[in-house]
Order: sequence, then C-alpha cells, then structure tokens
Amino acid sequence: MPTTQPAPNRRSKAGIPWPVFFSLPVFSWALYDFANTIFSSNMITIFFPFYLEEAIGGRSEEMQQIAGTYLAYANAAAGFFLVLFSPLFGVQIDRTGRKKWYIIRFTAVTVICTLLMGAAASAQLPGTMLGVPVSLAIVIFLFVLAKFFYSSSLIFYDAMLPSVSTPKTLPLVSGFGVAVGYIGTLAGLTVYPFIGGENFHHAFIPTAILLAVFSLPLFFFTKDEPKKREDSGKNLFSGYREIILTFRDLKNYKPAFLFMIAYFFINDALATAIAMMAIYAKTIVGFSNSQFILLYLVSTVASIGGSFLFGFIAKAAGAKNAVTAVACILLGALVIAVSATEQWMFWAAGSLFGIALGAVWVTSRTLIIELTPEGKRGQFFGLFAFSGKVSSVIGPAIYGTITLVLAPYGDIASRAALGSLIIMTIAGLIVHQKVVYSPPARRD
Repeated sequence: MPTTQPAPNRRSKAGIPWPVFFSLPVFSWALYDFANTIFSSNMITIFFPFYLEEAIGGRSEEMQQIAGTYLAYANAAAGFFLVLFSPLFGVQIDRTGRKKWYIIRFTAVTVICTLLMGAAASAQLPGTMLGVPVSLAIVIFLFVLAKFFYSSSLIFYDAMLPSVSTPKTLPLVSGFGVAVGYIGTLAGLTVYPFIGGENFHHAFIPTAILLAVFSLPLFFFTKDEPKKREDSGKNLFSGYREIILTFRDLKNYKPAFLFMIAYFFINDALATAIAMMAIYAKTIVGFSNSQFILLYLVSTVASIGGSFLFGFIAKAAGAKNAVTAVACILLGALVIAVSATEQWMFWAAGSLFGIALGAVWVTSRTLIIELTPEGKRGQFFGLFAFSGKVSSVIGPAIYGTITLVLAPYGDIASRAALGSLIIMTIAGLIVHQKVVYSPPARRD
C-alpha cells in the first residue's frame, strides 16, 4: 500500500480538498514540476533560442531562418534519443518500481550539461566544427544532452502521480502540479536582469542552479516503492522484447492505442510551436527581447490558469472531452499565429498557446491512466512518451527542413513551417474523436 497517499478527508465549503495539495509528498512532487519548468522555459523556450538567434541569425534575414533550422534540429535530435530509450524507461518502472532513483540521476546530468553550456558559451573557443564556431557547436551538443535527460526524468515523474494521489484526487493533484510548475517560469525569469543586454548565455548557469535547488524536496520528501520481481535482474535491453509484446497487446486496448496516435499529432504541433515561439516572435512578428519576455509571462499566467482549470474540467466533463477542448484551443492559436501581421495577434496566439500547454498534460495523463490497466501503466506511460517523443523528432525536423529549404524567401519560410502544425492538429482531433471512452464513476 503506498505510504505517500494523502488523506483527502478535509474539504473547503466549495468541495475542494485543499489539504491534499499541501501535504508534504504532494507539494514536494509538485515542486519538481516547478523546477523542471524553470529549465524548460529558460533553456528550451527563451534563452537558448535567443542565444542561437544572437549567434547565427544576426547577419541577414536568410540567416534568421537558418537559426530556426538549427534550433529545430537540436530539438529533433534530443527527441530522437528519447524515442530510443523512453520505452525502456517504462519497462523499468513496472519491473522495479523505482522512479525517484532515476529522477535524481537524470536531473543531475541535466544540471551538469546546463552548467557546461554556460561555460562553453563564455569560453569563445577558436576554430570551427561542422561549419559553426567550436563554442557554438559544443553548446548545441550539450543542449541536446540536457534536453534528453530532462525529458527522460519526466517519464518517471509522471509515473509517480498515482503514488501521491488517490483515484478521487488524481485529476486535481495533476492540475495542481502543472499549475505550480508554471509558477516556476516566474522564478526562472529572475535571471533576466543579470544577463546584461545580449549575453543570453549568462542565463545558463543560474538556470542550472535553480533546477538543482528546487528539485531537492522531491529527492528528500517522497519515497520510491521498489518491487521485488524475478525479472528485475534482466539486462535493460531485454525490455525491447516486452515493448514489442506491449505493442502487440494494443489490439486489446484499442482506445489507448487510438489516443496514442491522437496524442502523437497534438503533441507534435504543441511542442514544436512552443520550441520555436521565441525565434518566430522576434523574426516574423517583430518582437523585441523584452516584449517576448512579457509575452511569455502573459502566456505563463494563462498556463497556470489553464492547468488548474482543466483539472476540474477533466473531472466534470471527462478526460476525453477535456483533451478535445485543449486541441481546439491549440488549433485556434496556430491559425492566429500563422496569419499574424500585427503584434496584438501574436499576443492573442501566445495566450492561447499558454492555456493549451498548461492543460495538455493535466488532461492527457489523466486519460492515459483511465484508459490503461494498472499493472501495465508504467509500460503505457513509456509508450505514450514514445508516441510523444517520436512527434518531437518529426515536428521540429519538418519545421527545420521547411525553414531551410524556403530560407531565401524570408518570412514565408517560418509561416509555412508553422502552418504545417495546423495539419497535425486537425489530424489529431480526427483520430481522438474515434477513442471509445467511458468516464469513471463521478469523483466526489
């Protein structure tokens, strides 16, 4: 029996079990979302893209599009490695029950790589590598590693959710975690005043420190529930056989299989749009650095509200309907962003992106849990991570290829690349409507 489940016996007059959110295991679990969102916002969305745009895109309009290509391909490379390993991570969860054990190690590697990114960017080493300055090449390589280990840790983090909640509180705890996570964006942006103009790489080392500090509560105040199983001593790579068997078993779990496909397309569009948001806003819509920081703050507020609100929507309307609503919001954001000719249009798109980003995991991970059998849940989380991370390769790769091929045409390149995500979102919505879903009994 899990030792970290909070007792949901005290409620406010509105029926919200507030003490659940602030029990030590739940709050420590949520603070890890706070910590990894600092890395995600600072490194994936803001300062690493700013650094690339500064290092590559400042020379001409065509090179601005090429900066987008480098960013897209770096994200695709990190996603590629996750595709290779994420199914194995799910198998390890089911075999050993270890989650925190892996989170600690993967977080440590992420922190080290981010620290080294700051050191390499400041070193300004002489020479070139693969046609780019050595320092820049090293920073890009370290970013790929850092993002891979950061993303890997989230598989184990998400799988901890049932251990810190009950079936009745699961959607609310999920929403609370994401909401606390996006507050981490505000903490991450405290490094901005210390950057000093255009030296965006100065944000890398402080970001690594913040990630490490706010990860500590999960390390100390949550517990693993290790399993003793006969197969726990098998070689890690023997897990591929189990993954193949799980794929074969998917015919017995058709709703989960269809949702995995739908999630592939929806996550493709959302993850790629967020990753390319900074460069698109600056080079296409004409945002300054400070304007984009403010836009990101606004979208973060929208993310906080969306993540918390969609926990209740998933509870009241069912997780499937909640996912549909998130996909429709994303579709609207993409249409506005592609057609944006004025900055106010991108302000609207950015706010909608924020709502969708905050709500997507609240709704989707709840639906995953409701569609999958408990004994195979770790494997299914691995498979859904596999689906999502395949999309994190394909989406940026398509985006980067379009900007590379159409770079001589200027803004058209980025608009066409972003427009490809509209097709992805529509495809995801169509498949998602085919998911057969029976909501669980009403959660009191």
